[in-house]
Amino acid sequence: MSEKILWIDDEIDLLKPHIVFLEKKGYQVTPLNNVNEALELMDSEKFALVLIDENMPGISGLEAIPMIKEKDNSLKIVMVTKSEEEHIMEEAIGSQIADYILKPVNPNQILLSLKKNLQEDNLVEQKTILQYQQEFRNLSMELSYLRTHQEWAEYYKKIVNWELKFDKVTDNEFADLLQSQKEEANIQFAKFIENNYEDWLQGSDKPMMSHTLFKEKVKPEVEKDKVLLLMVDNLRYDQWKVVEPLFTKYYNKVSEDYYYSILPTATQYARNSFFAGLMPSEIEKRFPEKWFNDNEEGNKNEYERDFLEDQMKRIGLGSRSMKYLKVLNADFERKIYDDFNQHKNNDLLVIVYNFIDILSHAKTDNHIVDQLIRDDKTFRSLTLNWFENSSLLKIIKLAAESGFKLVITTDHGTVYVKKPSKVVGDRETSTNIRYKTGKSLTYDDSDVWAITNPEKLFLPKGNLSSKYIFAKNNIFLAYPKNYNHFVNYYKETYQHGGISLEECIIPFTVLEPK
Repeated sequence: MSEKILWIDDEIDLLKPHIVFLEKKGYQVTPLNNVNEALELMDSEKFALVLIDENMPGISGLEAIPMIKEKDNSLKIVMVTKSEEEHIMEEAIGSQIADYILKPVNPNQILLSLKKNLQEDNLVEQKTILQYQQEFRNLSMELSYLRTHQEWAEYYKKIVNWELKFDKVTDNEFADLLQSQKEEANIQFAKFIENNYEDWLQGSDKPMMSHTLFKEKVKPEVEKDKVLLLMVDNLRYDQWKVVEPLFTKYYNKVSEDYYYSILPTATQYARNSFFAGLMPSEIEKRFPEKWFNDNEEGNKNEYERDFLEDQMKRIGLGSRSMKYLKVLNADFERKIYDDFNQHKNNDLLVIVYNFIDILSHAKTDNHIVDQLIRDDKTFRSLTLNWFENSSLLKIIKLAAESGFKLVITTDHGTVYVKKPSKVVGDRETSTNIRYKTGKSLTYDDSDVWAITNPEKLFLPKGNLSSKYIFAKNNIFLAYPKNYNHFVNYYKETYQHGGISLEECIIPFTVLEPK
């Protein structure tokens, strides 16, 4: 069906050749020479776009814009003007016009504006699908040749970039095809981790990891400038790319890198490791009274500040002033904003921001949130919406004004789980859905990576015969007891602790104030 265009111009009769040109291109044009008739017609007819002359006798184009918007706020308006005066442009743009064209106009100018405003989404969608069709084979072939942690990180970034492009595409068939490619990649990635993870911990061609990141990347920044370190719990690379423009309003990006979360990709292991600069078994040995194993009672992330202070002393930052703040609710977030002047003189200001982790768990426990987050696309969208309306951005603005360099990272990612795998364990077995540790575990070898000697991976042992298992791809671990209820409860929720691209390869970005 052709798009209906309303064209309002007091000299509309002189524009007949332009109207004929547009009609030959498939547009249905209704010409009128005054605003009053146009407003009356809009009561009975729907239009896709209005072309309107800026300077007309009676009601001018500028004066007509709010009247037209009152009739239909979603209607796109393109203003035709002979004036380039700044105040006229500002007034028109402030009135939410979609575009403006300078006189004298030619038909191709108008056609380009119509295409941009009425067909942009379709053109972008068609181009995205065509590009992906061309890239599909390359992605499939490249998967067979990935050998290093750098290659895997770059491959994952390519997958994420396509996911973000498909967020704007309504053709789910191709988005589903991309998801299939990512699932195949995760199967191969788990094999890669199994074959290389232990060697990394022994020092063989290792990537940056949780326990090395602060010393390797944050320390040099603190030595040069005062730093706001923002640790956003559970922030995946795709979520970072969605919210990044919010932060670059106030900051310029200096560098963007990645690092690998240690296993388990769970907060009590990965985040404690980041702040301590040690692997979990090393933390347990150094701080026996402050480390709690999975089967022990206690707040397992209560001593992050102590771990960080200890690391700073060990690596030569003991003389630097540091403030550690953990945001668990919106009230405390607002309090940090209100009290920011009390914190701005520290060399290192650390803010741990738990919103995304809370949101991912809320999908499991809250029916309304479960309906809002239906897949990765909606998870990204809700993440963006939260950040846009959070006090955190106000804090970031104050930090930029106070001269803080900004370092943004996370402790691990999260994965959308779909397939259950049965696990049998005793009452001492940990309860996590993506990994388990215990002394009596029975499981499907094809679904997990089993570690019978945890000490080789620098993991604590609850007892002498403890082992760890890590779920692969989008598997989640379920007990046979009440199996169907358990599966229905956790299927298609976000979990972490296992092995997947989303959980393991996570962002680290350095920004400086504009």
